[in-house]
Amino acid sequence: MMFGSGVPTVEVGALAADDFLLDVREADEWEAGHAEAALHIPMSEFTARFGELTEKAPDAGRIHVICRSGGRSAQVTAYLVQQGMDAVNVGGGMQAWEAAGRPVVASGGGPGAVI
Repeated sequence: MMFGSGVPTVEVGALAADDFLLDVREADEWEAGHAEAALHIPMSEFTARFGELTEKAPDAGRIHVICRSGGRSAQVTAYLVQQGMDAVNVGGGMQAWEAAGRPVVASGGGPGAVI
């Protein structure tokens, strides 16, 4: 499914529990609440930390990029696609994730919130 900017997009409901998730929100947003298994690389540090993604991303798997509402993650998805990677934007971001009843944890391990 495509979204207005031409970036491949997937809805939260289509994600499986073991799908690889890349959270590109800033540190304060991540600390308040995130998907437990997500890899966190803030968009502001993304190019400098790109190697972390290539080390941790599944070799043949898709990278699901998420932010708060879908704007920043769309930009990162477009960049990854340009690099030849299989990446999709998670439509609605963490707001949609939380609204769908998916678990959100805080950095301390307790229940989190999307800010």
